[in-house]
Amino acid sequence: MQFSPGYGSQPQNYKAPSGNFSQVPSKAIPSQLENYYGADYYSAQCSVPAQNANVSSVTSKMLNSQGSQYLYNRAPHNAELPGPIQGTVPPASQLHTSISQSYSSFSGPYNVSVLHSSSSSVPSQGFVASSSHYPMPPVSSAAYPNIVYPPMSTDNPYGQMPSSQPVMAHGHLNAAGAYSNQTRAPPIGQPRVPLGYTSASWSAPELQLAQGNRSNFTGSLPEANNMMSTGSPHYINQNIQSVKPNQGVASAATSSVKTSIIEKTGKSITSSSLTQSSDSFLREGMQYGGYVNNQASSSATPLSSSSDDEEEEDEDEEAAIDSSSTTSSASPILNNYDTLEGDGYPETCSAASSPPPISSVPQMSKVSKSFGCGYPPLQPGYQNMTPPLPSPAMQPSNSGYSSGFSQYPQVYPTMNQLSASLGGLGIQQPESLRPVNLIQERNILPIAPVLPPLPNLNSDLKKLNCSPDSFRCTLTNIPQTQALLNKAKLPLGLLLYPFRDLTQLPVITSSTIVRCRSCRTYINPFVSFIDQRRWKCNLCYRVNDVPEEFMYNPLTRSYGEPHKRPEVQNSTVEFIASSDYMLRPPQPAIYLFVFDVSHNAIEAGYLEVVCQSLLENLDKLPGDTRTKIGFITFDSTVQFYNLQEGLSQPQMLIVSEIDDVFLPMPDCLLVNLQESKELIKDLLNALPNMFTYTRETHSALGPALQAAFKLMSPTGGRVTVFQTQLPSVGTGYLYSREDPNQRSSTKVVQHLGPATDFYKKLALDCSGQQTAVDLFLLSSQYSDLASLACMSKYSAGCVYYYPSFHHIHNPVQTEKLQKDLKRYFTRKIGFEAVMRIRCTKGLSIHTFHGNFFVRSTDLLSLANVNPDAGFAVQMSIEENLTDTSLVCFQTALLYTSSKGERRIRVHTLCLPVVTSLMDVYAGADVQAIICLLANMAVDRSVSSSLSDARDALTNAVVDSLSAYMSTASNLQQSSLIAPYSLRLFPLYILALFKQKAFRTGTSTRLDDRIYAMCQIKSQPLVHLMKIIYPGLYRIDKLTDEGAIHVNDRVVPQPPLQRLSAEKLTREGAFLMDCGLVIYIWLGRSCDNNFIKDVLGYPNYLSVPQKLTQLPELDNISSERTRSFITWLKDSKSLNPVLQVIKDESPAKTDFLQQLIEDKTEAAFSYYEFLLHIQQQICK
Repeated sequence: MQFSPGYGSQPQNYKAPSGNFSQVPSKAIPSQLENYYGADYYSAQCSVPAQNANVSSVTSKMLNSQGSQYLYNRAPHNAELPGPIQGTVPPASQLHTSISQSYSSFSGPYNVSVLHSSSSSVPSQGFVASSSHYPMPPVSSAAYPNIVYPPMSTDNPYGQMPSSQPVMAHGHLNAAGAYSNQTRAPPIGQPRVPLGYTSASWSAPELQLAQGNRSNFTGSLPEANNMMSTGSPHYINQNIQSVKPNQGVASAATSSVKTSIIEKTGKSITSSSLTQSSDSFLREGMQYGGYVNNQASSSATPLSSSSDDEEEEDEDEEAAIDSSSTTSSASPILNNYDTLEGDGYPETCSAASSPPPISSVPQMSKVSKSFGCGYPPLQPGYQNMTPPLPSPAMQPSNSGYSSGFSQYPQVYPTMNQLSASLGGLGIQQPESLRPVNLIQERNILPIAPVLPPLPNLNSDLKKLNCSPDSFRCTLTNIPQTQALLNKAKLPLGLLLYPFRDLTQLPVITSSTIVRCRSCRTYINPFVSFIDQRRWKCNLCYRVNDVPEEFMYNPLTRSYGEPHKRPEVQNSTVEFIASSDYMLRPPQPAIYLFVFDVSHNAIEAGYLEVVCQSLLENLDKLPGDTRTKIGFITFDSTVQFYNLQEGLSQPQMLIVSEIDDVFLPMPDCLLVNLQESKELIKDLLNALPNMFTYTRETHSALGPALQAAFKLMSPTGGRVTVFQTQLPSVGTGYLYSREDPNQRSSTKVVQHLGPATDFYKKLALDCSGQQTAVDLFLLSSQYSDLASLACMSKYSAGCVYYYPSFHHIHNPVQTEKLQKDLKRYFTRKIGFEAVMRIRCTKGLSIHTFHGNFFVRSTDLLSLANVNPDAGFAVQMSIEENLTDTSLVCFQTALLYTSSKGERRIRVHTLCLPVVTSLMDVYAGADVQAIICLLANMAVDRSVSSSLSDARDALTNAVVDSLSAYMSTASNLQQSSLIAPYSLRLFPLYILALFKQKAFRTGTSTRLDDRIYAMCQIKSQPLVHLMKIIYPGLYRIDKLTDEGAIHVNDRVVPQPPLQRLSAEKLTREGAFLMDCGLVIYIWLGRSCDNNFIKDVLGYPNYLSVPQKLTQLPELDNISSERTRSFITWLKDSKSLNPVLQVIKDESPAKTDFLQQLIEDKTEAAFSYYEFLLHIQQQICK
């Protein structure tokens, strides 16, 4: 990992380019960034002894026996040290470790094995070996956490949480009784002293190939505003409506503007290079028709950036050490986010450090195995959740503790206790294992939405487990071995929705966040307390000390019950991280809008819609008094806008030298939203009419994005790009690659990958500077979304697509844009985020899916995070889980809120381990499996071909059902049998084949196909399943039978219908919920009373062809229909558009294509597909 020069240095003043230009007379405005990072906030707290890095090697034998190994070097660091600096902080060299691995994957059928090698780059550091003990404050002055349950927003249908909570002063309780009305407990504060670590990162060769030559974008980043640019800018002193005059000539000399890298509290470090290699070893991979770690799922070697520092900060906030040294944080290494989040490492204790676990604890010798800090043969039974009745046999000696302390169960539970916590896997629910004859039982679709299976845990653990809406596993019963997983032929992976809007979220402010000192896991409901002073990690089983502050329970206002703390009673919590763990001050929320103003854009008329929406929501943009905003427009040139306070009107600055674009007045282009609000409103009102008569047909998108990157580099933020055509001039220009004659090809679909790596490289640069790029593509012609989407994919942005957009001729798309923009402008946002996923020892993560940049094996860098983004993770079992009966997964998302608070959101999921193949099938989550396979198929389509991806999806269902039928006894081998849990598997696979992303034989525009693939890669499961398999309901006969009550509103619950034309009748009206659009189909003979009561028209013939709104009529039918539609919309992050379709409407084709079970010219019907699967199994 290499880092650009200049990181960590304070910014220099930006020199405005010389040339002929004029400026509206006004007072001189100093640079907003000048001396912003002039102070080193933490260097005075650091001392720097020399330290040699420990060097270790991992042999092939070790890798084969233990899987990927981690090399650890770390020691505790001092907390804040008063007094002068004891040494200087040298730049930290990054240590790289290359591990050559091979693993098996499959191409086509499962039985064809192919070996691939993979390599990784591993940062490693050396750390001081000792540290003085962090002082423990007395109990009387302990700082107890403040816990806030924010109420659901009254004006937000999604239950959006406020992006920040008031942080109460440490050491004071909430005098108002913040906990009096709480029914559930939240998580806690955070520790202080950082600890370093190293980890081996893993990636697959296909990933590297897909990302292109890493040397093209690793190493030194282009320094923001650090180029000599000779252009032809002409700065126009004019009213905003005036026409651009002839350009003059000027040259600009800019200086590097970089964010400072701040060393955190603790001992300073030195580091050296370490190279580690091993012979290739066989990794047993999941076998799904050739799915492997693919190019689209993870990124290349991390670029050096402030993002790395923030990630470090994130890690440190997560890894902070509490006052009792129970937890520690990774030592902040320059440009290394891994260190911030804190990975696993063995503890190195000095005399002043926390003492190791006392030897009197039974079986404590088990906690000294070579890997990590040891793994006992049995995992704790989590008796702390439901403490058993006191008995002498379960009460350890309480010598050394106050007699007032309550007693705790023994250190290691018996097998009976473990069985009790599991709930008894031997008596698995019979319904989930009931064999289903798919060919004979046609009506397998439930009448209600499919619910995720519940893990087979006891009732107490089920209540504490993470909601499947946030954290979901493809298998709720985890196989004990990789061999058992391979035998089941099912994928193992996680589906994450980490930042979703929550109606209630425990928010905790505390000076202490309790974490495992070895693996950095946050304390959670699934740890076990050995006694009041010690707790055992549920991921690595290390015994940790309980900090003094954690002894106090803020909910009960009592002392001595750490197992009842809010953090141990909630699997989803959010911590407020203190400024002690920030590498730089939280940056303000900064929003930059980049508009296409070419002739094509003006004809489409999108500017009026966007500017009007932004005007209406200007005061609702997430942020505080520091929020900044800026605007750039482009056609064949790039135009900037000076909106500095004091100007009488906005000032346009034009740069025509797009081959070497520069910032004409960098200090005046991003302005404070509150101070310049009137000028901003003037610009938004004027923009739609400014370019009315333009004849510029070219689009210089690339240069405009380069300018945006330079403008946002010092602080980071969000760039919103609106594009209406194929970029045609300047860097990043593209040619049309689509052949309309090949749209219906049943064999080869070409150009699914990008045509150039320009947009990917730019996205990686933006990610390094904590800038995300969101793309709104409003195009009536091919625009090469496969290339343009890379700017959002690798910068953690999002993509919106509006084909054939026209503000007059296409009212459906116009309404959709308006609704999407309202949500986009007002939803919460997190900046400078990183997300780490941890799991029980023996499990490993090898592939990620979503929009992000991969920093290490389990760490994702997210310049922005939004509540509509979903992620997927593929996993494997590297070591047999024979020593545990439960496994846990934990995801930690560290981000800066729009209010400038550093926060950590943590989700923890607990699942049982099983040894029976039948139990594996019983716990299969078919919807999670389908979403994970869809992500894998997208990557396979890009890396190989669409036909290979389709074959692999077929193989997935064939192999899983074949494995089940060969295992189950007394089954009719001549029929097609599936376990009840997988009865919908073939139906969902067929639904994938008929989606735009994977369908063949049907005319599909290339951009439409690419957008469908982008949706699969970025949508959370709950929304993606509506796209894959829409819900069909009959609504002309709604009743209150089975209705539910939501916010004093009665919501009818009509039964789900199969997606087949045989379910449609000409006498009825049917609603289809497709996720992004809701169709209402009217039969020719639909009851006139329904049409009159619901649509407001006297009969069928009077209903217009393009109807997108339902009137509010005062009758029971109208109220029921609108209540049901509102309920469907409220469950989605994006507000779908409503489209009423008559039986003879041209839009009927879109509706009928969603009838998955029916045969089309190029695709099977559901029954034919079942016969095809049966034929494949019998081969």
